Amino acid sequence: MSFSKTLTDWYSVNKRQLPWRQTTNPYYIWLSEIILQQTQIKQGLPYYEDFVTSFPTVFDLADANEAEVLKLWQGLGYYSRARNLHFAAKYVVNELDGVFPKTYKDLLKLKGVGDYTASAIASICYNEVSAVVDGNVYRLLSRYFGIDTAINSSKGAKEFKALAQELINKKDPATFNQAVMEFGAVQCKPKSPDCSVCPFNKSCYAFGKGVIGDLPVKIKAAKVSKKYFNFLVFLSPNQTTVLEQRQGKGIWQNLYQFPLIESEKALTHKELELELASLEMVEGKTFEVSLYNKDEIVHKLSHQHLYTRFWIVELDTNLDGAIPVSEIEDFPVPILIGNFIEAFNF
Repeated sequence: MSFSKTLTDWYSVNKRQLPWRQTTNPYYIWLSEIILQQTQIKQGLPYYEDFVTSFPTVFDLADANEAEVLKLWQGLGYYSRARNLHFAAKYVVNELDGVFPKTYKDLLKLKGVGDYTASAIASICYNEVSAVVDGNVYRLLSRYFGIDTAINSSKGAKEFKALAQELINKKDPATFNQAVMEFGAVQCKPKSPDCSVCPFNKSCYAFGKGVIGDLPVKIKAAKVSKKYFNFLVFLSPNQTTVLEQRQGKGIWQNLYQFPLIESEKALTHKELELELASLEMVEGKTFEVSLYNKDEIVHKLSHQHLYTRFWIVELDTNLDGAIPVSEIEDFPVPILIGNFIEAFNF
């Protein structure tokens, strides 16, 4: 039996019932694929359902403002995906009259759409023979065929794409692509897969050689940097506080946060007060500072770890540009800030 036939037979019995598998509408497929990038299905599913409810068509999404989109995305992380999603929706509506591109090549022109997403949409919606390659596919193919080329190298990307393209069922690429992704997610798991029930166990290189844990191979990532974040939670007599919108191209672009003091090390209470006193916004005002969390909250991002403290700053006078604390949950914020807001319970 061929690799493709074994795979799709397994899929017909074991596939999970998911809402985006009940449609070939490119808007819904695109939405699901963007949400599920770097996100597990159990986490992404509620977000998909919220987006479909709030923005049932690409026109609705394009018509939304960025703050609405970011607020709905809050907690998923990698916020550039949400900004790209919004940008692409406006492009489809304004430049393509609301009609999604119908080929792999044209789908790549959408902001935030790469090889994997373009292949998924092209095959599922338009039956184009374009193989998907994501983490699940890398894992299955590297183990089954015994390929030790690093999956996060340019050579690896080309090698695995070519192999997947060779294996894909030319008559039914949509089912094959969904099957290969599902197999990697459900059966050929990253850790401790149950190879005893795997339909490929008699011919799998990694299982036969006892090297399941060694494949796939990845080049080690660069060292993660460490940063110290000190958020200033202002509390004024008129029940207001301050949120600032992050600018530039760094993390959390366009999201809101409490005023921030970055430091090279953990600050003492005295050091924080000196930094605070130098800020123009509190010049001439009397304040009392208390530390909300004695132990630093370590927020881990892919390239840096943020050692975070929240400092409560009580003022005797009101601040210009402050917002009522009753409106604080209306603003899109990083999950780190959102968790604090929920716990502090203004």
